[in-house]
Amino acid sequence: MNLDDILEDVGSFGTFQIVIVVLLVSPQIVLPCHFLLNNFIAAVPPHRCDISQLDHGALWRNLSEAQRVAVSVPLNDDGEPQACRMFATPQFQMLENISDANKLPTTACQHGWTYLNHTFSFSLATEWDLVCDWKHLPKMTSTIFFMGVMMGAVVFGVLSDNYGRKRCLLASYIIAMTFGFCSAFAKSYVMFAALRFLSGVGLTGISIVSFTLNMEWVDAAHRSLVCVLASLMWSLGNMLLGASAYLVQDWRALVMTVTSPLILATLTWWWVPESSRWLLANGRVEEAELYLDKCAAMNGRGKFSSKLKLQVKSSKDQKYTYLHLVKTPKLRRLTLVMGLVWYGVAVTYYGISLNIVGFGVNIYLTHFIFAAIEVPAKLLIYVLINKIGRRKCLSGTLILTGSCIAINIILPKDLWHLRSAVAIIGKGLSEASFTTIYLYTTELYPTVLRQNGLGFTSFTSRVGVSVAPLILLMEEAWLLLPQVVLGVGAIVFGLVAMLLPETLGARLPETIDDVEKRGSPAPTEPSEDDKVPCPQVVTWASSTTFQGETDGHMTHLCGVCSDGVEDADNCCHS
Repeated sequence: MNLDDILEDVGSFGTFQIVIVVLLVSPQIVLPCHFLLNNFIAAVPPHRCDISQLDHGALWRNLSEAQRVAVSVPLNDDGEPQACRMFATPQFQMLENISDANKLPTTACQHGWTYLNHTFSFSLATEWDLVCDWKHLPKMTSTIFFMGVMMGAVVFGVLSDNYGRKRCLLASYIIAMTFGFCSAFAKSYVMFAALRFLSGVGLTGISIVSFTLNMEWVDAAHRSLVCVLASLMWSLGNMLLGASAYLVQDWRALVMTVTSPLILATLTWWWVPESSRWLLANGRVEEAELYLDKCAAMNGRGKFSSKLKLQVKSSKDQKYTYLHLVKTPKLRRLTLVMGLVWYGVAVTYYGISLNIVGFGVNIYLTHFIFAAIEVPAKLLIYVLINKIGRRKCLSGTLILTGSCIAINIILPKDLWHLRSAVAIIGKGLSEASFTTIYLYTTELYPTVLRQNGLGFTSFTSRVGVSVAPLILLMEEAWLLLPQVVLGVGAIVFGLVAMLLPETLGARLPETIDDVEKRGSPAPTEPSEDDKVPCPQVVTWASSTTFQGETDGHMTHLCGVCSDGVEDADNCCHS
């Protein structure tokens, strides 16, 4: 009996699963708040050299503030004061417009800067004067944060498959909450960047562990629903970020505001069950039966253990690492393709999401619109992934996102209404691709490697996220270069996604051998990497007791043997 059959017996989507989904999905509201926080805390307001400390005698003191600026700061081509230069000495003749300012000697700002826009009166840029020669540092904060997210994907991918989903989820909550609050009290840019890095480590654990735990407690028919619900929580958090940033414009207070929901998440962790799939895959049958009993009771199915019996032979647990992702042919091909596609999805989504300044609308409203458009896109993708499959949805949304970017490159700037509509549609499509690939990944990797697989793919996606801010800096070489790179990349990675196998309606694979046999016309001999201790997969016998061996242990029945086979000694390769 497959583990999906077990869930059918205890209730595959009843009260128990609904409670789990609520407990695991709700905390994910903090993820977009932190992942896109840089849009607001790192914003650089208009500025010019500070001239308040200058004193050039009686004539200077008799000038108005506007006149002092006119004689001290040269103008840009648009008539606004330059941000990073000032005249070496006051040019009083500028009051009479009798001098060519381009020929006058200038120097870098000598006494700091004056910030002209009160929308971002308290951001990282204003806190530590990260402008002019230091103007890249605010955007670098985002890259540093996502490097932490990337590191967290690697760490929690291994730990979760070897030590359990629930323990790693608690560690993620504590790390993200602790360093999130600490970053709000940073005394220097370096300290803030380091704390944001550590916050990213914890936040990625919340993302990948909670998602996997959700997927492993529901059946195939409801996986897409749970995936979309989790994705909708991302959109809700994104909209709340825009509203919170509008109401809380001090960057320190905003960081604390978006971190505070993790306090409640940590308290509710006690009610989150461990994954029964992971427990069974690691031979911890009694614990798995305990949770399955709770599941059956809450779902009104009676006591689970009275209906089913499980015999298991104790043996040393098999430890899985990232090396197992490339040891067998189909897993190796799957890992390569998924890594590339995750990179493409992430760099496209964040390349769009991190570039909302100058969209033509108030930055808060723009952010809210970008988040709101994700909702109908996710509802549409929920229908499509169950109709046309995961592969076509993932490939199609990526290709269409790249097409939207390409259209905006060639559209005239005076058609800003049309450009805005196309940009919003592209943003929705890019998020739809993210929703699809999360579900797709959990369905492609086996239980024994699922968290390692999601950890690896999340790592490659965070490489893309870290690169996204750097791609945006390419506009200094050519204004349209970032859009060209993002658009072409989205289309290429969309085509690469077509190399993946379809998983619509398929059961979750439990072992490496399940992945290797996927799509094969006949069973094949298991590889050496799959000849592991029997606790990977077990066979459940309905209302049947099997006589096992002695030494206080019961016989372990492997999933590849037919139900009722008593000789398990020759059945330890799956």
